[in-house]
Amino acid sequence: MGRVQQFIREGTQLPSGAGVDSKGLPTTDPNQVSALVPFGAHKGYGLSLINELVAALIGGSLPTLRCRDIPAGEKSTPAFYFQVIHPDSLNAGAYAEGRDQITNLKAVINDILGHGNENCLLPGQLEAEWAEKVETAGGLLFTEAEIQAFNKIATTCGAQKLTF
Repeated sequence: MGRVQQFIREGTQLPSGAGVDSKGLPTTDPNQVSALVPFGAHKGYGLSLINELVAALIGGSLPTLRCRDIPAGEKSTPAFYFQVIHPDSLNAGAYAEGRDQITNLKAVINDILGHGNENCLLPGQLEAEWAEKVETAGGLLFTEAEIQAFNKIATTCGAQKLTF
């Protein structure tokens, strides 16, 4: 929940529908968030569920062990499943309008983000945009709130504070 910690430091509210409090009620207050809601609502939940079920087939333990005491007899680490598919294995070459695979992928993304969805974000989009800003700046960028948090740690450790 690193993004929630960032929102707390910045004094920023979470987007509506992104988190729930300890009673499972929706909240935008980062100080009250106990859990994040899966991206993509029911479809995101479905993708997460498939991931956990495939992990169950390959061994490991219960997926919810990350958040609770481990029952007797269970392994102390859960299984994780990552699926990687090489794009060429899916390329049948039969794309509309004579597009190639990459051009078709870009057309699909543009279509998804059109038709009233122009303000939607793709997974990793914010991080990619931030990485471009960091590259342009030639180094890491921090907000004033983040510098203050670093300086609080520096004070605790007896280290030199950062200046900005």
